[in-house]
Amino acid sequence: MRIIDLSSPVDAAGFEPDPVVHDVLGPKEAATHMSEEMRDHFGIDFDPAVLPEGEFLSLDRLQLTTHTGTHIDAPSHYGTRASYRDGPPRHIDEMPLDWFFRPAVVLDLSDQGTGAVGADVLQRELDRIGHTLSPMDIVLLRTGADAWSGTQKYFTDFTGLDGSAVHLLLDQGVRVIGTDAFSLDAPFGDIIGRYRETGDRSVLWPAHMIGRDREYCQIERLAGLEQLPVSRGFRLACFPVRIAGAGAGWARAVALLDEDE
Repeated sequence: MRIIDLSSPVDAAGFEPDPVVHDVLGPKEAATHMSEEMRDHFGIDFDPAVLPEGEFLSLDRLQLTTHTGTHIDAPSHYGTRASYRDGPPRHIDEMPLDWFFRPAVVLDLSDQGTGAVGADVLQRELDRIGHTLSPMDIVLLRTGADAWSGTQKYFTDFTGLDGSAVHLLLDQGVRVIGTDAFSLDAPFGDIIGRYRETGDRSVLWPAHMIGRDREYCQIERLAGLEQLPVSRGFRLACFPVRIAGAGAGWARAVALLDEDE
């Protein structure tokens, strides 16, 4: 089996609207830290100087949002209302794992430019590759935006979906939609510009707002979809980290292909 990584890294060196803070305790600093933790929490005295080179195990501390790097949005991210079920929308730790290990298909939107595309564009791409969606297929959108990952342009220039496109996929039983862009919706500037021009509230983040009435998840900030030698006929594994009560969770998304692909 061939495994292709489709994830973008969490990298404190890249541009993020919410900056990533990554602090590292090296092995010597971590030895002192471990000694202090053992004494303060467990009443155990231990001199780290007896360790080889006085070193223990390095320790990384990170400050970041659950929407940094490749991640999966849970229904609770979209709002407090869930018209499709009794009770509130589910958090990421409540989602069924079988949603995230499924056959997948890639739709190429790399020629669409900045803005939101509709159902007609997705259907045309499905027809081009000769694929009929099955319930629970994972649909991945290749926009090419990951080429700008780590820069400000990554957050301002990419292709998203309008409401009709999301409904088209959900109507076919899709429950997970992924993109290599910052968001499944169009960029903030494009959305606000169209709203100010038209006064139409339906252009305000429709891909996310639909999640208040139809339960589904988004994978955002994928990378490297151009590495895939096929548009269909592979499986995607993208299990989210189990963060209790969270609206999203980081994921290591990988495509699994037969060796002959």
